[in-house]
Amino acid sequence: MVIDFHTHIFPDKIAGKTIEMLEEVGGIKAFTDGTLNGLKKSMLDNNINISVVLPVVTKPSQFDTVNSYAAEITGKEGIISFGGIHPDNEDFREKLEQIQKMGLLGIKLHPDYQETFIDDPKMVQIIKYAANLGLIVLIHAGLDIGLPDPIHCPPQKAADMLSQLDNESAQIILAHTGGYDMWKDVEEYLVGKNVWIDISYSLGKISDEQFVRIVKNHGADRVLFATDSPWGGQKETLEYIRNLDFTEEELDRMLWRNAEELLGLS
Repeated sequence: MVIDFHTHIFPDKIAGKTIEMLEEVGGIKAFTDGTLNGLKKSMLDNNINISVVLPVVTKPSQFDTVNSYAAEITGKEGIISFGGIHPDNEDFREKLEQIQKMGLLGIKLHPDYQETFIDDPKMVQIIKYAANLGLIVLIHAGLDIGLPDPIHCPPQKAADMLSQLDNESAQIILAHTGGYDMWKDVEEYLVGKNVWIDISYSLGKISDEQFVRIVKNHGADRVLFATDSPWGGQKETLEYIRNLDFTEEELDRMLWRNAEELLGLS
């Protein structure tokens, strides 16, 4: 059993141009064509049982389109899609309730694309209300290789956001091992806190020694296997983590058991 907690796809009509643009901006090569069928093929080829799809609402007007597509694909053939919301959606409570009623289990926030710091009151109120509705909140953390400074979710600001939450059962996930390319600060400000981390687009970028140390100090029971597909290969990421210094129990927790419990699938 393997659950990939961090993947991206685009509707067929825009996938080609979107992938081409993002490859050029980020200086990277995609592992799939960015479509739903491309992700499903990767899952089939690499024995991935479930992929969590994370859409990003880059402007408030995209809310309906993005979430309608998410609701259309979720729960089918191993795909679980989260919803999305923009911090400038003024009626955020109603919109989060709509996401919940659509059967979506969580939301994705991308502070860099949304040009809002993660500890900004607009972000914090969304995270608080989503948590109170029982929605999982997954947040891009650290550098985005395709976007310029400033970094809108560095570890210190993520820690500040977490300190403002009043719901101990809030299910908050910081992507990219807590903050892409800011892992020293992850160790200083986030390791050991009441937050999940996913490992998307990290392996081979962070040193193996530091990655293993972060996981063991934070606790493998709060870490989620993730690839950032199409930007990380499902096959390559799975092979990489299986060759690191983890016990079978730690691997089971990261590869599927934590995600199964978090998603309410067990």
